[in-house]
Amino acid sequence: LRRFNEIQLWVVTEVCLCSALSKRVQLLKKFIKIAAHCKEFRNLNSFFSIIMGLGNPAVSRLSQTWEKLPSKFKKFYGEFENLMDPSRNHRAYRLTVAKLDPPIIPFMPLLIKDMTFTHEGNKTFIDSLVNFEKMRMIANTVRIMRYCRSQPFSKSKTSHEAPQATKNHQDVRSYIRQISVIDNQRTLSQLSHKLEPRRT
Repeated sequence: LRRFNEIQLWVVTEVCLCSALSKRVQLLKKFIKIAAHCKEFRNLNSFFSIIMGLGNPAVSRLSQTWEKLPSKFKKFYGEFENLMDPSRNHRAYRLTVAKLDPPIIPFMPLLIKDMTFTHEGNKTFIDSLVNFEKMRMIANTVRIMRYCRSQPFSKSKTSHEAPQATKNHQDVRSYIRQISVIDNQRTLSQLSHKLEPRRT
């Protein structure tokens, strides 16, 4: 969860610290591409955190930036947002995950929410007897986690990476392990308003 929040804030921070409009548009494109790669590699946790970062008010309000985004990327982003639709208990996401083969890195906040609601919304004992329906629901969530982890991650199966793409591998690794973020929504909003003041 900490990493989920960190990636989400990283997206917002990078966009809000980018003063040039053309570079901000490039950043949006880059983050949408990264989200697409995460989805392709079945890393749904990072996929969601990037899309949620792009949906943060400090980023979504940057209308001049979004207007200049090519329509192809707007279309991808729209599709990604649809996958995050929380209606009907995240039905779109759950249907997508059900079709995927492991390994999968699931959207962890939703699994934790499922466990919390199951635990807090149902008594463990009813008339001094174990509530097996509650235990079945918890077991089902655990089963989903086990399924997601049932296969090892194999780079060769899913990677379409060109050999030259790995030349900065170490630099990229050290960068993503130490990303710095602004963990304050008010500060991010202020930066956003400096980039694109509210139109009157």
